[in-house]
Amino acid sequence: MRKVTLKNIYQHPITQKYVRRSGMAHAISVANHAFHLAKTYGVNPDLAAKAGFLHDIGHYNWYRNGEWDYQLYKNCDIHPIKGAERAHKLLVRLGEDKQAAKEIAHAVLFHTESALPEGNFQLSPLQKVVHLADEKDKQPGDLHHYRNIDPKDELRLIEKLDTKIDQHEDSEIIV
Repeated sequence: MRKVTLKNIYQHPITQKYVRRSGMAHAISVANHAFHLAKTYGVNPDLAAKAGFLHDIGHYNWYRNGEWDYQLYKNCDIHPIKGAERAHKLLVRLGEDKQAAKEIAHAVLFHTESALPEGNFQLSPLQKVVHLADEKDKQPGDLHHYRNIDPKDELRLIEKLDTKIDQHEDSEIIV
């Protein structure tokens, strides 16, 4: 049985502040993609959904003269690093298993090429799932960060994904 659900994470003020900044609709979509990809890659769907949901929790708004400055973002952004730290701290605070919190934080850290070291770097299966889930939801001009859905729908979608995760865990116990 999971100690920490997506709903627990979603409802926390830290999540509401930082995930909302980077796009709640995008975060929920990536969590769903990660859940489904987890089955293909033999990854724990709970960890995949949580990492997908929190992958952009470290975003900072890079504006200059009131307008988004993509070049400034590209040159200066460290959102995967900040996100890994925030995700880890939040998950531990909520009571997540510490090893799981570490794996999720690493998946947040390596979800985009901007944080990858030069050369031939091998992603873990969880890290690969989160990277692929994020790529699957991207839109030109980073519009995926600006999609909006009604907060009632956000909560409904989070609860629906929690149910899918619980059903998957229940089916694993039966087998």
